[in-house]
Amino acid sequence: PVPFSVPNPPTSLSSSTATFRMLRHISGRTQRVHKSSGGRRCKALLLKISPDLTDEQLQDIVDIVLDPQYGVSGVIVSNTTISRPDSLISDNKTAKGGLSGAPLKDKSTAMIRKVYIMTEGAVPIIGVGGISTAADAYEKIRAGASLVQLYTALVYQGPGMVRRMKRELVKLVHADGFKNVQMAVGADVKGVENRTLNRIHDDFVKLIISQQLVEPLELPPQQQEKREEEEEED
Repeated sequence: PVPFSVPNPPTSLSSSTATFRMLRHISGRTQRVHKSSGGRRCKALLLKISPDLTDEQLQDIVDIVLDPQYGVSGVIVSNTTISRPDSLISDNKTAKGGLSGAPLKDKSTAMIRKVYIMTEGAVPIIGVGGISTAADAYEKIRAGASLVQLYTALVYQGPGMVRRMKRELVKLVHADGFKNVQMAVGADVKGVENRTLNRIHDDFVKLIISQQLVEPLELPPQQQEKREEEEEED
């Protein structure tokens, strides 16, 4: 995938004009590569947005995402935040730069819900920000995320957290009566149908998985048992 990040405002790139221009260029390049390779080389163009965007700025971004000419495959919500919640206790809390981890969790989830509503559930969302447990991931899924991404928690818990989280996530999904994660996407957003439950969404997820960025949530029973045995031995 080709990630395109809209940095935290205030920046010139947060303006719709700059985003329009750069997306046209990137989309044109990826489409030419796709065409010249006979369709074999396909890249998903993912737009990563800031949680600090105003509603007006966000609407500009959503308009871009929904316009086919820009070829945006999905939205990553969200980037780090430049805000500083009162809960911070570190001596570095006033330092400049993007803040990630737990303080970002609720803000990114709120942004996911907002994007899901504004796109009417038609665009795959990758939920990012403050995810350290399966419950955190599930909260973002129910807010509208089709996939989730981890970064800060991996530093503290290591790569083994991915397998643990996936096992726990399966239990959460089934406990709510859903057969799979896709059915839980946007469950907390009333009045918006999850329109990513179609072939376009499936192809998007398969494309991400094929590029080895994520693994399928559930393995065949025999493989799952073998993996759990290996983890117990470790």
